[in-house]
Amino acid sequence: MFVYVLRSEKDSRLYVGMSKNVDKRLLEHNAGKTRSTKAYRPWKIIHTEIHLDRIAARKREKYLKSGFGKMWLKEKYLVP
Repeated sequence: MFVYVLRSEKDSRLYVGMSKNVDKRLLEHNAGKTRSTKAYRPWKIIHTEIHLDRIAARKREKYLKSGFGKMWLKEKYLVP
């Protein structure tokens, strides 16, 4: 299972998700099939992590969506 982070090329916002197939999921986001990301297309994958199981992936996804996780992502990917 993968945890992935997308960055909108429209306004640089970040989106965190998890999937078994990140490439297919990116195509779905960019095709407008996900309501929460549709308005901010196109998206680009900026970070991926592989986890042994869904439970570990979900735990990491929740962390990256938390205040500290968002701070880490912004420092790593949004600060020039």
